[in-house]
Amino acid sequence: WCPRTEANLLESTNTELIFHKMGILIAVLGIWFSSSLVKADSKAVTTSLTTKWSSTPLLLETSEFLSEEGQEKFWNFVEASENIKRAEHDGSDYSSYQEMLKVACQTLSPLQQNLLKFSLSLRSYSAAVQAFQQIAADESPPEGCTLFFVVHGEKTCEFDSLGNLLQAASDRPKPFLFKGDHKYPASNPESPVVILYAEIGSEEFYRHHRRLVAKAEAGEITYVLRHYIANPSKEKVYLSGYGVELAIKSTEYKAKDDTQVKGTDVNATVIDENDPIDEVQGFLFGKLRQLYPDLSEELKELRKHLVESTNEMAPLKVWQLQDLSFQTAARILTAPPVDALMVMKDLSQNFPTKARAITKTVVSSELRAEIEENQKVMCLKSNTVPLPLGLHVAQDDDPVLIDVLRNEARVMEGLHSLGIEGISLHNVLKLNIQPSDSDYAVDIRSPAISWINNLEVDSRYNSWPSSVQELLRPTFPGVIRQIRKNFHNFVLIVDPTHETTAELLNVAEMFFSNHIPLRIGLVFVVDDSEDVDGLQDPGVALLRTYNYVAQEMDNNYAFQTVMSIYNKVKTGDQLKVEHVVSVLEKQYPYVEVNSVLGIDSAYDQNRKAARAYYEQTGVGPLPVVLFNGMPFQKDQLDPDDLETTTFINGELSNDQDVVEYIMNQPNVVPRINSRILRSDREYLDLTGMNNHFVDDFARFTTLDSKDKTAAVANSMTYLTKKGMSSKEIYDDSFVRPVTFWIVGDFDRPSGRQLLYDAIKHQKSSNNVRISMINNPSEEPNSQNTIVAKAIWAALQTQTSNNAKNFITKMAKEETVKALEAGADILEFAVGGMDTTIFKEAFESPKVDFILSHAIYCRDVLKLKKGQRAVISNGRIIGPLEDGEMFNQDDFHLLENIILKTSGQKIKSQIQQLGFEEDLASDLVMKVDALLSAQPKGEARIEYHFFEERYSAVKLRPKEGETYFDVVAIVDPVTRDAQRLAPLLLVLNQLINMNLRVFMNCQSKLSDMPLKSFYRYVLEPEISFTAENNFAPGPIAKFLDMPQSPLFTLNLNTPESWMVESVRTPYDLDNIFLEEVDSVVAAEYELEYLLLEGHCYDITTGQPPRGLQFTLGTSARPVIVDTIVMANLGYFQLKANPGAWTLRLRKGRSEDIYRIYSHDGTDSPPEANEVIVVLNNFKSKIIKVKVSLQTRGALKEVSYTWGRGQKNEDVKQDKDDVLNIFSVASGHLYERFLRIMMLSVLKHTKTPLKFWFLKNYLSPTFKEFIPYMAKKYNFQYELVQYKWPRWLHQQTEKQRIIWGYKILFLDVLFPLAVDKILFVDADQIVRTDLKELRDFNLDGAPYGYTPFCDSRREMDGYRFWKSGYWASHLAGRKYHISALYVVDLKKFRKIAAGDRLRGQYQGLSQDPNSLSNLDQDLPNNMIHQVPIKSLPQEWLWCETWCDDSSKKRAKTIDLCNNPMTKEPKLQAAMRIVPEWQDYDQEIKLLQSQFQKEKEMGTPAEMPGQHTHASLGRLY
Repeated sequence: WCPRTEANLLESTNTELIFHKMGILIAVLGIWFSSSLVKADSKAVTTSLTTKWSSTPLLLETSEFLSEEGQEKFWNFVEASENIKRAEHDGSDYSSYQEMLKVACQTLSPLQQNLLKFSLSLRSYSAAVQAFQQIAADESPPEGCTLFFVVHGEKTCEFDSLGNLLQAASDRPKPFLFKGDHKYPASNPESPVVILYAEIGSEEFYRHHRRLVAKAEAGEITYVLRHYIANPSKEKVYLSGYGVELAIKSTEYKAKDDTQVKGTDVNATVIDENDPIDEVQGFLFGKLRQLYPDLSEELKELRKHLVESTNEMAPLKVWQLQDLSFQTAARILTAPPVDALMVMKDLSQNFPTKARAITKTVVSSELRAEIEENQKVMCLKSNTVPLPLGLHVAQDDDPVLIDVLRNEARVMEGLHSLGIEGISLHNVLKLNIQPSDSDYAVDIRSPAISWINNLEVDSRYNSWPSSVQELLRPTFPGVIRQIRKNFHNFVLIVDPTHETTAELLNVAEMFFSNHIPLRIGLVFVVDDSEDVDGLQDPGVALLRTYNYVAQEMDNNYAFQTVMSIYNKVKTGDQLKVEHVVSVLEKQYPYVEVNSVLGIDSAYDQNRKAARAYYEQTGVGPLPVVLFNGMPFQKDQLDPDDLETTTFINGELSNDQDVVEYIMNQPNVVPRINSRILRSDREYLDLTGMNNHFVDDFARFTTLDSKDKTAAVANSMTYLTKKGMSSKEIYDDSFVRPVTFWIVGDFDRPSGRQLLYDAIKHQKSSNNVRISMINNPSEEPNSQNTIVAKAIWAALQTQTSNNAKNFITKMAKEETVKALEAGADILEFAVGGMDTTIFKEAFESPKVDFILSHAIYCRDVLKLKKGQRAVISNGRIIGPLEDGEMFNQDDFHLLENIILKTSGQKIKSQIQQLGFEEDLASDLVMKVDALLSAQPKGEARIEYHFFEERYSAVKLRPKEGETYFDVVAIVDPVTRDAQRLAPLLLVLNQLINMNLRVFMNCQSKLSDMPLKSFYRYVLEPEISFTAENNFAPGPIAKFLDMPQSPLFTLNLNTPESWMVESVRTPYDLDNIFLEEVDSVVAAEYELEYLLLEGHCYDITTGQPPRGLQFTLGTSARPVIVDTIVMANLGYFQLKANPGAWTLRLRKGRSEDIYRIYSHDGTDSPPEANEVIVVLNNFKSKIIKVKVSLQTRGALKEVSYTWGRGQKNEDVKQDKDDVLNIFSVASGHLYERFLRIMMLSVLKHTKTPLKFWFLKNYLSPTFKEFIPYMAKKYNFQYELVQYKWPRWLHQQTEKQRIIWGYKILFLDVLFPLAVDKILFVDADQIVRTDLKELRDFNLDGAPYGYTPFCDSRREMDGYRFWKSGYWASHLAGRKYHISALYVVDLKKFRKIAAGDRLRGQYQGLSQDPNSLSNLDQDLPNNMIHQVPIKSLPQEWLWCETWCDDSSKKRAKTIDLCNNPMTKEPKLQAAMRIVPEWQDYDQEIKLLQSQFQKEKEMGTPAEMPGQHTHASLGRLY
């Protein structure tokens, strides 16, 4: 075997001699070939996949790529793109592409430029452009316009009529703007919205764009741009990022059609003579052709001979298979590292023809030992490609991969520009600083809480064990273990006068009296003003009574008294003073009521403290329950949630105070502020580096957002805690990991208050630095900026400590009052201040810094004038509402969160780099903003490998540049290797990476590991022809395929793609290359992008099985519909790029349920309409929660989903149509299928409707069926369902089809279909099937025919008569799945589909179970989902039934015969006399159809009879 490097051919000085000899060899071979060997030319199979929509301009796709980098980049590109058209170039595709890249790449790093080219090659943004195109189509564009404006629903093409539309715009509602919309940055949010639908790049666009920009900058409008292409291209988009498999079929039973197929003209350039490598068995033919152009014919012959001999596919012996995985790895690892990936790709993708040669490879003992050792260390089972630094990436989703690369690139380049490089860059990247999801809790160690019991000391709990180890003892679910420790603390914070308080206290009382292990505490929040006493206010009365009894007796007794008081209050009434008085007088007749409740009462303990505790903790509206400090509102309380298991981590010892332990957990904070704890956070981009400052306003206005932020950061002077001198720079404590920028108008009380609270907080913390940004409420002048200027002057001229003391004074209201009254600023100078230079700076007329700050607040922070905000390490918290409290505790919480998640970790990394104090603190802030802004992904994983000397392919990165660290783990003889090798090859061209590919081989194989050829369609950049035009889109090419096997073609696409085969005359299920002229060209179209979701009913927490959703647009509300499954509440809807509205189906679904909330959608959670935007090729999964409309609806639910729909939903009367379902794949079975239909039509008088599974039908069948339907007068519908990703996937096409026969019966058909008959394609019907539909199933959901027993010679093949099946069936019959009738109402009512899927999920993990999936599964489930046995005559098949019973047969099935292996076609003609007549009749009809088609008058085209849910979206 000759490694493929150029050196191999050029090493020898005797090259000429070798080739001279070779020439003789070739001549000899030539003579031999011509007499004996193959004359056929090389055969090939090609596959392409296009979109249904028109090709979108690359200019628009580039703009979408840039908009993800930021709206500013998008608008800059829009402006700059005007020059592309005018640039001097030759007008070819290549030069305009290069011109466009030149403009786009001005602001992109080299790596981002590569990613842009890659995403253009993937066409990943085509869907985003097409989504806008669909949104525009939904607006119904005015006739004859190339662009148009929409103002609050009114349309026009004329710019001049815009004025009139704007005048009345405010009367109409503002339009809904999507997340992906392009809003011009300077737009005024208050002004009317003008949406321009236009195509960037057209001259007309730029004319209008400039006018709209002028209006937007004047504050008159909000300008939004959406792509709209008035004259779409005729071309389609060629997609990539999918795999194509050519699997070798078993030919045990011949299932090939004998009808001849005419090949179509195919572009012959598929087989590329000029491939520079073109290696066969170690010969580099590309190179040879260059060196010896005169031997081209002979080389062609030699190549053909070698191909043929390589393609020998004689089966291997079992002993030869055993070590194939290790041998393949050894072969890959002996290649030079640069070629190893190519070798891996070649071996894995063409494995069936390479296997024989690989068996000769020797595996070294070192390689074997290292792989086995690594497997022990890593527990390697999976084939995955963890990407940069432990980010885990599943390989079958390229759209996701490019996102991961972009995000990583942003972070790495950001860190690089901040000066962090090499290994320290990778160390910083590995920091896991994602904001934690943990719920925050408040501290319950407060004297304001009055505890009514204590599990650790109260005598009533004495019998319980006190060991912490008890937590490990198993108990029933939902039972809280009885341990004498305060593990579960339940605090009720209530307003005694609130009507729900009694209910909550009853719950607490129930917990207490039933000895539930909860420590219960009470906080009564009442009016705490001095002049309110207990005789006027029932809340105060209750509190004072509780305190009095607690002092006299104890807290528990006081709690019982409170319960007695509430027992006096009627349900729905409020607590009154007399209720309290009556109980107090009854229980304590000797006490003076006035002394307890009156004005001089001594029982006000905790009255102020309780209110203060409630306000300080910020736990939200009353009543609130704290469970171990975590706040729950009343409606969130679910007893099942109360069991917590946070303590089983071995850290807790018996003598530790449990409450102390719980309260020291990292999620416990002093105050909960939802604004700080929100998960959707916005960060500034602090990675810009420049030398600009805010005191040059003219220059500042010209900068973009990133540079403005850098200038603001450059100009900051910070306040820090006193007592730190800059001499001890390198002392640890001096890197301050938390930086607050306080934004506000400091000449207003609200701004000063915020600043004052920040400074007060700083006194208690050495981790914080503070600085200020001015956001003036009005145009700045010398009068209204006194405080702002004083603060700025102090910061610029004084030492940190003096500045801090002075600014603290400035933030006090009395100082400002004095200044307003005319006091001199220097009266407030603090000791040690240098007043002269301060005065000079203060009195300087230059206010550039304020102007710069004001424009920064407006354009970057998006604040209105005077609004306040806090920026903590680049995270924008705000704008704060007027009057919103943000105090010391909030700063404390903010600091806490930063320190725990990111601050400390980043600080310790930065300290190792040895920067100076301010620089280091700045760096922590900037790195924190960069890392925290990344989308929340999975945590990074550290990979520790045992060894990589022998078992890993290693590619080193280019020196001196940032690089990605990529680790892949793969078994080289798996489907994953077939995909992974080409993916890594492309990555290697895109990014600088440190790559390690670890071999994860399996030993002792007993079967051929790969039975298929594979191609992965992925290109790093768009390719061009020699004439500089775009090359025809990326396609999969299988060249030089062996001609003897029978192949079936499958596509492996990302989960959310639904593709269909279009335009090919060949049978893609049975490709036999010997009979093909040259090329089998398979063309596929992306028919739909899937919208998937999970739905739950919030009242029950269960999926609302049978609920229906519809998806549509405003113009067509129902385009597709679907049913919610009980499995995971799953549903799927077929859509395409665009904005769609999800609704509950009109009728029962809408009457009973309403949508309560939704997640992952594109409309705000409270919006009634659920809008979902599909604008990329990634999976879109949404979550929908529904709730019952009314209590009465519960009764309805059982009625509706139990008994099917009421009559208004049923489209046709039950008796008038007979529904027949069938599946077929491959031309032979489609031929059988047409004959089966004909046999049914001949015998059945009832109107018929056939339902076919669309997924695997050939284009020829789909084209012919409407014609046949018209001629024979039947209805038909094509149904399809994408195999859900959570259900165990089958890989073999035949088994997938079997799965569709049984697993999705409840969701494939509309609810209106009550009964469906399944008839196998290879069946002949001899009776009226209406009889079968009306057969009484005796309450079973389906009826099947049992297997015949009458043909005795087949007894040896009846597997169900012995072993597992005999014991499982326990005397019941084993049924055949070729014919069955399903009562869909009953089937749905007993959730048979969900049960079958559940059982399948369990059994299918074992490859040896369910060998006949569609038959074994219902027979296996016979005890849970009963089968009604149909009379034997309903299905006769020669294999199992004797000849005498044939005359009674109602249907005849062409079962395979395991004894004779007779081909289907032959059997059909022999067994069924009428079969050939039917066959002739159909053939006649087909030739008639062909003729009419050629004359241009065929019957309707496909799609005319498809059910609404399957109609095209265009």
